[in-house]
Amino acid sequence: MIILTEMGAKGRKKSITKKLKKGASEFSASKDKAADFLPLEGGPARKLPDTEVQESKARVLYIGRIPHGFYENEMEGFFKQFGTIKRLRLARNKKTGKSKHFGFIEFESPEVAKVVADTMHNYLLFEHLLQVRLIPPEHVHPKLWKGVNRWYKPLDWVKIERKHHDKERTLEDHNKLVEGILKREKKRRKRIEAAGIDYECPEMVGAIQSAPKKIRFTD
Repeated sequence: MIILTEMGAKGRKKSITKKLKKGASEFSASKDKAADFLPLEGGPARKLPDTEVQESKARVLYIGRIPHGFYENEMEGFFKQFGTIKRLRLARNKKTGKSKHFGFIEFESPEVAKVVADTMHNYLLFEHLLQVRLIPPEHVHPKLWKGVNRWYKPLDWVKIERKHHDKERTLEDHNKLVEGILKREKKRRKRIEAAGIDYECPEMVGAIQSAPKKIRFTD
């Protein structure tokens, strides 16, 4: 029984040594082919499949953290030193027209766009670190350049509010205005009472209109 176990152990040892020799020979043969890695499960070395390096065709750049005062004219004057700019857009608030501190630039050459992305990313400008990234062509939204040729014209809000305030109102418009004021005043008084404040609110002047007097003419 002891002889059989010894023979079995010797057979296993021989098979392991054979496998090791085979693996070493395969590894040395594959070494000439410049193998990239050895599989964890064992076996011969393998090589990664050849992939063709595709040139980047992205020409559109996203620029974030744009500082205040660095608007369309300033951006165009600064970035045109790298190459020809095809389109430029700074995101603005539709109501106020203020900058949203991010924008997009499209260059004619993708090589120039890549240079700008590598050079200007994390560039310190007016205490702001610019965030510049390339946008792949398939990710460029069709409405990205909507209104790009419309330059912002500042609105004169004082003039607009003055015109709204001084416009002529009919009696119906006036009554509607007074009704809104009285409704807000009523809510304000309820909030004061709910807070436990003993305060007598003054009456609104001109809220109650006196009825027109009837004038009789005697012969």
